[in-house]
Amino acid sequence: MQPPGASPCPKSRERDKGHTLGDGIIVASLAIAFVAYLYFRHVERRQRLEIVHQERRAAMDKGIPLPELPLDPPRVPNPADPRAPLLHGIVWLALGGEAILALRLIGPSLDGAALWPLPLPVVALGLGLVLYYALASNRTR
Repeated sequence: MQPPGASPCPKSRERDKGHTLGDGIIVASLAIAFVAYLYFRHVERRQRLEIVHQERRAAMDKGIPLPELPLDPPRVPNPADPRAPLLHGIVWLALGGEAILALRLIGPSLDGAALWPLPLPVVALGLGLVLYYALASNRTR
């Protein structure tokens, strides 16, 4: 029960969270897409197991020895892409450069605070990956 005086949460202190109906629709559609993905993956696995079951029943009727039961097909790992460091380096360089540009443009409005060097480690990471790709690809040629 609330005290007879003022409310413990006055209206002036309430804050709008900023969530709109559009935000709710986006979240709901993402959740529906995720559930649909799980459902279709389940249906595909069930159909695959049904085919395996029919094959095993046919083998039992003919008296053939039963083959091994493959629940999931074995996954063969894909070989690593040799261009991956270059692609990652370009992305990191672009993100770091854009962040430096944005902070350089915003800097004067923040009372002269020098924020533009903050994304330099991101640029260095991108530059390092691009250099690694350049040096490693020259060795393999």
